[in-house]
Amino acid sequence: MSKNQKKNAPFSWLRRMFMGASKDLAAEQPAASSINDVEEIVSPGRQIFNNFMERKLAVFAVIVVICMFLLVFIGPLFMPNYYDAYTEVTQKSVPPTFNMISVPGELAGDIKMIDSYGSFTVGLSNAGKVYVWGSGQIGTTGLNVADIPEEVKNAKIAMVAAGIDHIIAIGEDGTIYGWGNNRFGQYGWSEAFEENPNIAPLPREFAENGVNVADIKKLTAGYQCTAMLMNDNTLYVWGNKLTYANIDRFIGNNTLKDVDFTLNYILGVPENGTSLYTGTRGLYNQVRDNVSGAAVALSKYLDGRTVERLVATNSSVCLVLSDNSLCFAGDFALDSKPMPALAEGEYFLGDSVVGGTYHYSAITNLGNVYSWGGDHFGQADAPDNVKNADQLFGGAFQTYAVDSSNKLVSKWGLWGYLFGTDTYGADIFQRIISGGRMTMTIGAVAVIISSIIGIIIGCISGYFGGKVDIILMRVTEIFAAIPFLPFALILSAIMSQMTLSENARIFIIMCILGVLSWTGLARLVRGQVLVARESEYVTAAKSMGVKENKIAFKHILPNVISVIIVTLTLDFAGCMLTESSLSYLGFGVTYPRPTWGNMLNGANNATIIKNFWWQWLFTSLFLAFTTICINIVGDTLRDVMDPKSSIEK
Repeated sequence: MSKNQKKNAPFSWLRRMFMGASKDLAAEQPAASSINDVEEIVSPGRQIFNNFMERKLAVFAVIVVICMFLLVFIGPLFMPNYYDAYTEVTQKSVPPTFNMISVPGELAGDIKMIDSYGSFTVGLSNAGKVYVWGSGQIGTTGLNVADIPEEVKNAKIAMVAAGIDHIIAIGEDGTIYGWGNNRFGQYGWSEAFEENPNIAPLPREFAENGVNVADIKKLTAGYQCTAMLMNDNTLYVWGNKLTYANIDRFIGNNTLKDVDFTLNYILGVPENGTSLYTGTRGLYNQVRDNVSGAAVALSKYLDGRTVERLVATNSSVCLVLSDNSLCFAGDFALDSKPMPALAEGEYFLGDSVVGGTYHYSAITNLGNVYSWGGDHFGQADAPDNVKNADQLFGGAFQTYAVDSSNKLVSKWGLWGYLFGTDTYGADIFQRIISGGRMTMTIGAVAVIISSIIGIIIGCISGYFGGKVDIILMRVTEIFAAIPFLPFALILSAIMSQMTLSENARIFIIMCILGVLSWTGLARLVRGQVLVARESEYVTAAKSMGVKENKIAFKHILPNVISVIIVTLTLDFAGCMLTESSLSYLGFGVTYPRPTWGNMLNGANNATIIKNFWWQWLFTSLFLAFTTICINIVGDTLRDVMDPKSSIEK
């Protein structure tokens, strides 16, 4: 204290006694301090918010939870082509990749041909060099078609074709090369194949002596099969005979001028072009008129015209007629985009029509490029600015446009999968989003049900006490004594025997989770109400004649709401985990509707865990990360809402 302060001390004390001391005390602070340094008085809610925001981990967890909610509830709006039952046999167990449409730079300026059937694509340059891109891993075989054999790299290749699990190439000297899976003789020859009735072997003379490339009209591959059509219309087919039901009728056939594979059949055009040869009576005997959409017998529809060539997808076939018109037979994809209506005098160039797994693309006489058919991955959405396209090549879910100088001018379709695909060929990322919405919805509804029951019972029990408390707490103990997961499994098993719709089943699962998980909250609310009912404001309310139910639910309950909020947050994560556990064990939501639990159930075997890590890793990360972040938020709320806890805790 300074000399002047000591001298004026008696007067200062008197002034403080009658006029207050705040200004004097502020003046006595060090020079660096001021009246503004006095701690600001804030509301309890603001204090809780400030304390929460000082916890960096909790803030990060809140951001993660918010982003997850936005992803699973708003994300589906940007997946217009997604549906739960989607499967694709040619895209099974594809690892995370985005290079399924990426043509190598060396090939992009010198394209001779491109072919694809499944998850990988093979390209050939005019210099005779082979390129492979996409996902070349062949199931659990350990083979990868992207590993091009050295003898192929050193040879000058004349033509290539890609099947579901193999690639076959023919050198300019006639040598036949193949790599990938050869379990069913897709590209090679051995005596074992000759003795196996389920395998159509590659002709031995071709395997040993090669073939005259000039005699080959078409080389194509399908699902574990390969076909080679010669200029004299002789057809050679080798591979798995069980794949195509009608394959025996095509082996050695010498009356066809064109052939192609669907997913289940091999189809051909007879030399006279007056029909479609299937080898099976009644198959594809009707075509769809592309104007009226009506089904018409092919013989009647031709009306003097002939079929010049065919282009097949997995489930349908396009026939190019002698007048450059097109007609179609078979089944079209659920998300099919109709064939475009052409201007008067415009028609498709027959040689330009190409097909993928479910879509077609073609160039018109006016130079316009169109795609139609299955559009699940945008493969039927041809860009409007495709110019100077002279030739098209069809990938499984892609289309490549090439100009007259063999340069790539445009490409469209499937780029790849962020999280890969599952054993059914469905996009895991899309299913995680859809499954997360279901998991979080079930968790939220279950928490709402359990909260309503727990708050009502806890509040009544704690406020009234006595016999009411004894009875309600004994009921609570009975429910708490029930082993939760086994009982839920029993109820789900009983429910699975009932003829219930999937929506009814999901609703019952929500109710089961809610009805069996309220006991902890009820006890917590009871304890808080027991303390609060002795408060002065409760006594004042009683003396004013306020009804008992209003005192319990409108006066006491709001004062213990902070504890309830914390418990609800933690219970939400718990219900999500419980639903996932039920679905994981096969007693919850069933396939094809996804939840994070049944997605993990689908990956629950040693083969998938070892070889297809992406099928379980990303789903488990989403589930674990979400529940951990929700628990962090709940724990932090509990800390900051407790007046006895410090910020540094």
